[in-house]
Amino acid sequence: MSCDIWLPDEVVELRHRARSAIERTLAPVARRIGAQEETRDSFPWDAFRGLADAGLFAVPFAHPFGLGLSYPALGTCTVTEEIAYHSSSMAGVYDGQCILVPQALAFASDTLREALIPELVSGQQAFSFATTEPDASSDLSVGAMHTVAQETSGGFIVNGRKRWITNSVVAQWVAALVRTGERQTMLLIDLKNSPGIRVGDPDLKMGHRGQLTADIVFEDVFVPSENVLGDVGAGLSVAISCLTRGRIGIGAAGVGVAQAALDLAVHRLRTRNLFGGPLGRMQYWQFKMAERATEIECARSLYQKAAARLDRGEASAEPEAAMAKAHGTRVAVDTVRDALQIHGGYGFARRVAETGESVRLEELYRDAKILEIFEGANELQQWVIARRLIGRDVTG
Repeated sequence: MSCDIWLPDEVVELRHRARSAIERTLAPVARRIGAQEETRDSFPWDAFRGLADAGLFAVPFAHPFGLGLSYPALGTCTVTEEIAYHSSSMAGVYDGQCILVPQALAFASDTLREALIPELVSGQQAFSFATTEPDASSDLSVGAMHTVAQETSGGFIVNGRKRWITNSVVAQWVAALVRTGERQTMLLIDLKNSPGIRVGDPDLKMGHRGQLTADIVFEDVFVPSENVLGDVGAGLSVAISCLTRGRIGIGAAGVGVAQAALDLAVHRLRTRNLFGGPLGRMQYWQFKMAERATEIECARSLYQKAAARLDRGEASAEPEAAMAKAHGTRVAVDTVRDALQIHGGYGFARRVAETGESVRLEELYRDAKILEIFEGANELQQWVIARRLIGRDVTG
C-alpha cells in the first residue's frame, strides 16, 4: 500500500536497486543469520560484503568516496528499511557501518578520511561506534562516563571499558567517546594495532544475533592527537550528531520489521481458514491490521521527514528524529506481536519438526524488542520530544 510519491527520484531509484541487491545477497542467508548463536566466527561477512559490493555502503558519502546523492541521509535510511525487512540484525550492522561511523568521520581530518572511507565503502573493514559503558548508555553525561583519556605528549592514554559495541569483534577501527577532564572527546582508535586493547567474546543475546556486540577494554592505550574527531572537549556534540542520525535509522529499521510482520500477517489472514471461512473475515483482525498499516505509514513518513531535514542542512532534526525512533520501533513490536498471534502455534515455533514448516515470526519477535532500547531508549526519546514541546526550563 505504500507509495514513494514525494520522494526524490534518486531515492526511489535507490530503493529499487537496494531491494534487488538485498534479495540477491542478504535474503538467501537471512534466516541463518537470525538463528545462529553469536561466536567470533559468526559475523555474516557474506551478507556484509554482498551489500558493500552492491554499492550500498557508498550511499552516505559524497564524491569521490560515495554515490554523491543530494539526499544521502534519506537514501541511507531507505536502504536501512529495506535491509530490516529481511534481517533486523543486519540493519543494525548497517546502521553502525553506514550511519553512525560516517557521521563521526565527517569530523575527521582529510588524511584519515582519505585513508579509511574507501575501506568502509568497499566492506573490506568493519567499523564500530562506542559511546555506551556499563554505567553510561542513555545517560552520556560526563559524570556517568568512566572511560578516561589523559592527554600526553602527541596524544592520549585511554583506560576504561565500552559495552554493547556493534561490530567490535571484527572491526578495525572504533569511534569512541571518552572523558577528558570535565568534558568529553571523540577519538578514532585502531582496534587491531593498538597495544592494550582487548575485545571480549560476543554477547549472547535474545535477538539481533547477526549484530555482534562485545566489550572493548582499554588499558593504557595510546591514541595520537590526529585521531581526535572534531575538537578536544567537544566529543558529546559529535556523539549526539551521530546518534540523532542513528535514531532516524533505527526508526527506519522499525518500519522494515513492521512491514515484514504485516505482510506475513496479511498472507495468513487470507489463507488460513477458520470456522468455515478465511481468518481475515473476522472484523477484529480487519480493524487491527488497518490500524497497524496506518501506523506503519505514519512511521515511514516520520523517518523520511527527519532524514530530509538533515539533507536540507537544518541544524537539528529533532523532534522528528525522536518521534521516528520511538514510534517506528513501537509499531514494529506491536505489529510483530499481532502477526504472531494471528499465526498461533506456527508463529511461536521455530520449526515444526514433523513437516519442517517455519515462519520467521519467532526471529522477528526476538529481534524487534531491542529496537525500543538501543541508541537511546524510547523513554528518552519521549523526554526529548517533551523538552521541545514544553520547554527545558520546565522539563529539565
